Amino acid sequence: TILLILGFLSTLAVIALIAVAVTQNQPLPENVKYGIVLDAGSSHTNLYVYEWPAEKENDTGVVKQVEVCKVEGPGISGYSHATEKAGPSLEQCLQQAKEVIPSAQHKETPVYLGATAGMRLLRLQNESAADKVLSSVGNTLRSSPFNFQGARIITGQEEGAYGWITINYLLGNFKQSGWKKLLHSLKSLSETSGALDLGGASTQITFVSKDLSSESPENQLYFRLYGKDYQVYTHSFLCYGKDQALQQKLARDLQASTSTPNSDLPDPCFHKGYERTINISDFFKNPCTSGMKKQLPFSQLYIKGEGNYQKCRENIQKLFDKSNCPYSSCSFNGIYLPPLQGDFGAFSAFYFVMNFLNLTSEPNPIALNKVTSTIESFCAWPWQEVKTAYHHIKEKYLSEYCFSGAYILSLLENGYDFTENNWQMIHFLGKIGSSDAGWTLGYMLNLTNMIPAEEPAGPPLSHGSYVGLMVLCSLVLVSVLLFAWLLFHKPKCLQKGIV
Repeated sequence: TILLILGFLSTLAVIALIAVAVTQNQPLPENVKYGIVLDAGSSHTNLYVYEWPAEKENDTGVVKQVEVCKVEGPGISGYSHATEKAGPSLEQCLQQAKEVIPSAQHKETPVYLGATAGMRLLRLQNESAADKVLSSVGNTLRSSPFNFQGARIITGQEEGAYGWITINYLLGNFKQSGWKKLLHSLKSLSETSGALDLGGASTQITFVSKDLSSESPENQLYFRLYGKDYQVYTHSFLCYGKDQALQQKLARDLQASTSTPNSDLPDPCFHKGYERTINISDFFKNPCTSGMKKQLPFSQLYIKGEGNYQKCRENIQKLFDKSNCPYSSCSFNGIYLPPLQGDFGAFSAFYFVMNFLNLTSEPNPIALNKVTSTIESFCAWPWQEVKTAYHHIKEKYLSEYCFSGAYILSLLENGYDFTENNWQMIHFLGKIGSSDAGWTLGYMLNLTNMIPAEEPAGPPLSHGSYVGLMVLCSLVLVSVLLFAWLLFHKPKCLQKGIV
């Protein structure tokens, strides 16, 4: 009877050990999935390739960027006069994606193209041309070996929302566990980070605010991610990307010019000694400047740099109309903005410009007064010295860093009301881990339903419970074996006692 009991207990303990181990440690498939997103911006197009372990499709923090390819030439909106060339311009980067993704997985790899503010402006200016450009890129993507999922113009609100999702997904803010969850609960600020995005034609601000009121519902979005509800404020300002803001500023400068008609326009936002020629006929075709059209007695405008930061800031600040606010609080142009809250990740052109000015390399955010003095000093450099120091950078981009730096400060300070006190909340981000900060990852995650509305299922046991149960079963098995050994190899003292 004792032997039967011992055998039964031993068998039970072994079965329990095996069952718990097998259940907790299911063999996982090693296959990897891929996705492609093309960011068709106003000045250029980037192709991103993402990968993730197939078995963790609905888990967080597992998607990573494995490739980025910058398409040569302008953004797709730049092909408005030769729409048939828009699609073929993408072929080189598609070929690069083919080499990165195993050929056996080409057919199942989704490819998406999202066009942003450049195409929004083209659609306002020439809807037929915009449709033809989208048709051209659609034909090229459809003929690729990948699983074409669509090419469309996304709204400014979508662009802001997807950027916010990307930032918080990569930072791990949506799903926390264990000590990270406890640490998050102790944070005095919002548990998510806001997103500040600056492109060539538009800029977006998106964040969670506890003080968000219902007075401007068109600026509110609701998400349920990993079992939590998020009420998000977002707004996109079309024509306030850095390139279109410069066009607006120049148009205003022309309007304000009261001197005798002259084709020379002094500009404090360009370096002293810099000159640029602009065709007037092209200048006012832009929807961002067409409302400021002015009859001029000349066909070309000659811009001459002055390199004066303070005058440049004064000119730029006129772009932000704060005279009328129909809500409890506003950013500019009568747009509702709740009180700023939490940290902000500033990416795209925010990061590129600040990085060029060497204002992103320190571990902690640089004080606002140092940022201001750095940009002021850079603007004061004569153009010839700037060209010599940065001879490897294209002249078009190099010539605009003074304006772009001053514009970023004006947008953040005058537009959004960041001050010396809360400037430390802004973190200029180029990459988070291996992935570029931007809207594309959030776009793909949303369209592939990779972020569940509810908490995804985890292992049947927590790690602590699993270890505890394994130890208990092991102790039971060892105790049974020890008892059996004692029973069949009784020490003499025990045998006398039993007799």
